[in-house]
Amino acid sequence: MDISIVIPLLDEAESLPELTAWIEKVMNENRFSYEVIFIDDGSTDSSWSVIQGLRKNNPNIKGIKFQRNYGKSAALFEGFRAAQGQVVFTMDADLQDSPDEIPELRRIIVEDGYDLVSGWKKKRYDNTLTKNLPSKFYNATTRRMSGIKLHDFNCGLKAYKNKVIKSIEVYGEMHRYIPVLAKWAGFSKITEKVVEHRARKYGTSKFGWQRFVNGFLDILSIRFVGKFAKRPMHFFGLWGSIFFLIGFGLTLYLIISKLLNPVNFALTNRPDFYLALTTLIVGMQLFLAGFIGELVSRNAPGRNAYLIEEKTGL
Repeated sequence: MDISIVIPLLDEAESLPELTAWIEKVMNENRFSYEVIFIDDGSTDSSWSVIQGLRKNNPNIKGIKFQRNYGKSAALFEGFRAAQGQVVFTMDADLQDSPDEIPELRRIIVEDGYDLVSGWKKKRYDNTLTKNLPSKFYNATTRRMSGIKLHDFNCGLKAYKNKVIKSIEVYGEMHRYIPVLAKWAGFSKITEKVVEHRARKYGTSKFGWQRFVNGFLDILSIRFVGKFAKRPMHFFGLWGSIFFLIGFGLTLYLIISKLLNPVNFALTNRPDFYLALTTLIVGMQLFLAGFIGELVSRNAPGRNAYLIEEKTGL
């Protein structure tokens, strides 16, 4: 199979027929063998009924329906597991991503040999302060932390070699940082292409103010997980050692001072006594956190599990 298109969605019943017809037109014009995998992330409208209807008219349409809303990362995770195409695409279901971009993105993967091509919506139709300013901050921060020179990490339109999406695990809200996950999995040939961004035709955006806080926390998480996921003791052990040595040094100083001046030296009246006690406790706690982290990382299951209510075509 040439192409798999993974499309997560939430309450997008109005746009699905038009999007499917557009994709089918592009695929037929380029004679691609393909599949479209819709992941219904707990929609409350008629999205799943629409997907089932589209499946009857086009056997290339497949669907996964979650029993409740798990989030975009969970939807992509299940879509990646099911994808069979040589090149795998992700795109949003709201018609803001253009299927006309697919042939060129595929060419960059197949002919130029890139592992991942990320879309860059250079000209946007949702140019608002609440969207663009946080997005620019997170993109700049992620570029600096990861060393990946992309302008739009969170663009929904991306193309991947199949082995890339089979080698990464998207969880939490890490869909914003899939290029970073891919790089840390060993896929360093990453580039971007300017793509068309279209005005939303149906419905409303599903992302609220929470993405500001979540985006910042995800940056910290992706940095930590990328460096220390398989060796947490290297982080907790280092800081535990530093705090413990500081506490031990202060304790040794206090003991010597008490021995030299046993009458006038009152330990409990000195601030450095409490500082020594605190740093010793913090150091030991960090060590314990490192040991527990090592146990968890070595015994954790390799995959997440999401409760799927129904599938079609898979």
